[in-house]
Amino acid sequence: MATAGYSGTPLLKKLGIKPEMKVSMINKPDNYYSLLEVNIKDQLCMKNELPDFVHLFVKNNKEFDTEMKKLKSIIKKNPNIIIWVSWYKKSAGIPTHVTEDVIRNYALKNDLVDVKVCAVSVVWSGLKLVVPVAKRKI
Repeated sequence: MATAGYSGTPLLKKLGIKPEMKVSMINKPDNYYSLLEVNIKDQLCMKNELPDFVHLFVKNNKEFDTEMKKLKSIIKKNPNIIIWVSWYKKSAGIPTHVTEDVIRNYALKNDLVDVKVCAVSVVWSGLKLVVPVAKRKI
């Protein structure tokens, strides 16, 4: 079983994707399903469904800002949502201005907090964002 990073933990477990979750992926790399090592296509959100889990892949700051703005209404409708934002690792050698700090700073200014970071692949890092518990409405 292939794993990203050094933990030996399968990516599906690192990300916290559970069988009951509705999943949305934005700009996913072509090899995403092979990275997960599990077929989750039956969990993908249909057009009008509200996701429990979003994995956003971004290549630049403009793309990051644009996609996060689109997610604001979804976050309001589902404050228990999990959002993973992935960007190119420095070690991948692919130019980008997106960093963990850029994502974290955006999150803090927009009522989100980061709670976990992980290696998604040899090319991608990921930062998990959630609504703080105190700000979730039940």
